[in-house]
Amino acid sequence: MFVRELHLRDFRSWQAADLELETGATVFTGRNGFGKTNLLEALFYLATLRSHRVSSDAPLVHAGSTSALVTATVENDGRELTAELRINADGANKASINRSPARRPRDLLGILRAVLFAPEDLSLVRGDPGDRRRFIDELVAQRGPRWVAARADYDRVLRQRSALLKTAASAMRRGGEQADSIISTLDVWDGQLAELGGQVTAARLAVLGELEPHFTGSYASIAPHSRPATLRYRASGGLEFEETTPEAIGDALATRLVELRDKEIERGMCLVGPHRDDIDIVLGSDVAKGFASHGESWSLALALRLGSVELTRAEGVEPVIMLDDVFAELDAKRRAKLVEFTAGAEQLLITAAVAEDIPGEIGGRRIGVDVIDDETGRRSEVVVQSAVATVESEPVQSERVQSDTGVSDE
Repeated sequence: MFVRELHLRDFRSWQAADLELETGATVFTGRNGFGKTNLLEALFYLATLRSHRVSSDAPLVHAGSTSALVTATVENDGRELTAELRINADGANKASINRSPARRPRDLLGILRAVLFAPEDLSLVRGDPGDRRRFIDELVAQRGPRWVAARADYDRVLRQRSALLKTAASAMRRGGEQADSIISTLDVWDGQLAELGGQVTAARLAVLGELEPHFTGSYASIAPHSRPATLRYRASGGLEFEETTPEAIGDALATRLVELRDKEIERGMCLVGPHRDDIDIVLGSDVAKGFASHGESWSLALALRLGSVELTRAEGVEPVIMLDDVFAELDAKRRAKLVEFTAGAEQLLITAAVAEDIPGEIGGRRIGVDVIDDETGRRSEVVVQSAVATVESEPVQSERVQSDTGVSDE
């Protein structure tokens, strides 16, 4: 699988960008703040319907615009599909496939499979549970639209149930018909939340179970003298279940919601469910967060991404691998392991602030990202180098090919 064309309009720093990409390695170089990361972010958003940098869509839209447009043509085993997504600063996004409107943006999922390595990956080990939930949900999402429908419905029910809980305590104190109405409505939301929560959790557990051996093996190859690394799903609110089917998890969640109802009403919030779950990254017998050293944390984060690539390959898909300025964060040993692992990638997209950070073994095309600043504002420009750069090659001359991009958000 590889991206043959990428077109951006009003996406973050890019007022307009039109790139023809190739198989093999492509390296985007430029100073921090010039917008190179935004190119990878656009592709990752198309693959997962999420940014790896922000939690809302508004920052993705270029200042002064109401929407951004991301279009990519993806080739996979001789089949070509063009996925297009209009990201609106306000309101629902719109998608199309081969220029025909899609029913929902999530219909794009599965067209592009990508794994993104970024400096933010350290938060997978050291950050909040939300970072790890986002990681596993991204893996679930790339398996196709049906895998994310339950999560979207779960989030909708959660918002409505949470809003009800915020007003429930005062209504219960007053008693009467209003209290009866609160209980009746909570019964309805509890049933829906439990059913959808069972589906979301079961999908996560299935992906986590498939990912773990790849993660464990990747970590062992990166840190052969360290203790073994494993993954463990930790349900919130004291929820326990013996079987991992959606039905069994849903039944257990429904029971727990009843048990926690008084406490939830008192606190005005939902205390159990996949929105509060966590994934423990375990090193030996210890949870890595707050325990692993800086080097161990980077090795674990790298192993999660390497494992994600292997998981996708096990499904019969060669994902697009994207490395967002990660070589600057890694020591020589981890750099070498990453170079070795990505050597066989069908398409490898890399960003680097300093070209010298890219190991000499990585050849491929070089694309420079620059900016200009004039009376119309700050705009980026793309500079394409015309020769393959390898460890043995001579420096090549650059050719400016485009200068119609906007203010950088990188």
